[in-house]
Amino acid sequence: MAEQTIDITSMPRGGPHASCLDRLLRTDRLEYLDRDDADDPDLARRKRSVIRALDWTGQVFGNHGRFAAIALDAVADVADPKILELGAGHGGLSRLLLDWHPTAQVTVTDVDADSVEAIAAGELGSHRRAQIRRIDATAIDAPDGSFDLAVFALSFHHLGPDAAAQVIAEGTRVAHILLIIDLPRPPAPLHLLRLATMLPWAPLVPFVHDGVISSLRAYSPSALRALARHAGPDIDVELRGGCLGPQIMVARRIGS
Repeated sequence: MAEQTIDITSMPRGGPHASCLDRLLRTDRLEYLDRDDADDPDLARRKRSVIRALDWTGQVFGNHGRFAAIALDAVADVADPKILELGAGHGGLSRLLLDWHPTAQVTVTDVDADSVEAIAAGELGSHRRAQIRRIDATAIDAPDGSFDLAVFALSFHHLGPDAAAQVIAEGTRVAHILLIIDLPRPPAPLHLLRLATMLPWAPLVPFVHDGVISSLRAYSPSALRALARHAGPDIDVELRGGCLGPQIMVARRIGS
């Protein structure tokens, strides 16, 4: 009962009952990807570097393929699925969804105008089954039930608790299934060990800098459950993975 009435705004990323050590593993510092400093060419360069690294690692280590397989499995029973990708960034996941499913229609979106422009200028911009749009995942401009699946991969941790709960509410409103794939939040001692290996490189490599912050901002499974409860009492969630590999949340409205 206590979890149902928690203050989401002040909830730690480790969840309502996070340990004291876990509560210390947090930061208010922004990733390069979260910053929008006007007329800062160095920041723009660092952001592009992080986005390229995310796309490269997704291809080399197979994350794009794993995530695409998870997404397509969620709509395996739908003949011509309509898929919404939120926070697409570089569009790598959407490219595979279109390549692997011959009739899927994919709406590729991001809140960042530069990312949307870059995606539109690439191969997705001319793909006949793709639509490129700038969309805020906390306020999706689409009618209820417009999509069979909404997928939000490796971006959920960028959001504070209020915004994260709103994404769950909006994603389950516009799509029959909301699939969130994000970074794991390991147990605090293991988390400390992982951070120790990353911190020396953070000042030198923009991708590692953002990775450290992302790790500190990742939500635990208990936090994800609390966010879903806050988003709506009729939202059912299934959680998978999340110890060392990506954690997966499948959310849907009961009865939809």
